[in-house]
Parts: sequence; structure tokens; C-alpha cells
Amino acid sequence: MDRLITLLPQLWDATVETLYVASAGLLLGGLGGLVLGMALYATRAGSLFPHRVVFGVLNVIVNTFRPIPFIILLAAVQPIARGIGLPGIGVPFAIFAITIASLFAISRIVEQNLLTVRPGVVEAARAAGASRSRILFRLIPREALGPLLLGYTFVVVALVDMTAMAGAIGAGGLGEFAITYGFKQFNPWVTWSAVLVIIVIVQLVQFVGNALARRVLRR
Repeated sequence: MDRLITLLPQLWDATVETLYVASAGLLLGGLGGLVLGMALYATRAGSLFPHRVVFGVLNVIVNTFRPIPFIILLAAVQPIARGIGLPGIGVPFAIFAITIASLFAISRIVEQNLLTVRPGVVEAARAAGASRSRILFRLIPREALGPLLLGYTFVVVALVDMTAMAGAIGAGGLGEFAITYGFKQFNPWVTWSAVLVIIVIVQLVQFVGNALARRVLRR
């Protein structure tokens, strides 16, 4: 317990690093996943811009990368990161790997949530003279906003988990803190302090995400 008290500054720094890496991954992967998910939705058969080839290629790409366990993905994308000038360890690499993982996970979540929009809403907009582009970029996201918020909330929780795994490659954050000062030094107090902080972060994210989704769905 005394050791934990002396490590409180490092615990705070690790928490900030975890939030930074998760936020950066969400921003980059979230935007990319939104674009890719909308492309999947728009090009599927019977949608606004149906295109069998484009949808087939995008679908295969997403299905190829999405099931890869994150710990394996870390090793798989390391040569790619080095090829574009990033280090193979540390915070920049963790953000790069998390961005890739979240991009393909979010794209599928976005596609599935956009599919919850009732076809009658789209047909009514088309009948009123709205262009397909206007429907895709304005109507559909607004109608699916509640489910999208819940989907992104789920992703944020997963990103926090990814940052912990990235700690195994020296990416900082609560994962590295727990491994370095807890696991390697046989100090369960330190390990469980990191676990407790992660639980608090996840609970706060889930609470905020659920509250925003409820507010949107009540409109």
C-alpha cells in the first residue's frame, strides 16, 4: 500500500496517457470509420448508390481486418508503421494501431446502425425531392444518431481496453503502469489501482453515452 501512495503521480500520468491515446484513436478511427461505414451503407444492394464491386471490395477489407485480435494486430502493423516513419513501440505506434483497429470496427457499427433507418423515411424524402446525397449525408445520420451514439460508446470502452494491451509494447498508460509497477514487482495493490481507474473511466463513458443517446431518442 505504501508503494502505491508513492506511485500516485505516475498513476495520474498513466491515466492521462490512456485518455490521450484512446481519444486520438477515437478521433482518427472514428472519422475514418464513419466515412467507410457510410460508404458500405450507400453502396450495398438496394441502397442510395448501389455498386456491387465497390461494396464487395469494402466488405472484404472490413471482414479481413475486423476479426484480428488487437494483440496480434499490434505485431502485424508494426512493419507498416516503421515504413511510414513511425516507431514500432510507444505512444505514436499505439495510436496508429488503435486507429486501424477502431476504423474497421466502427465502420461496421456505423453501417449496421444506418440500416436501422426505416426505408419509408428514405422513400418519403425521395418523394419530396431530396437528392440522394442530401439523404445520405443529412437525413440518414440524423435519423440514426441515437444508435450511433450507443455504438460509439461501445467503441470507446473497447479503445480503453486496447490502450491497456498496448502497454505491453511500452505505449505508456495504465497498461504499462500495471505491468511495470504491479505485475513485474509482484504488487497487487498497484495492479488493482490501475484496474479501478479503468473501471471508473468505462463507467463514466458508458453513463455519458447512454445519457446522450436517451436524449436524442426522446426527440
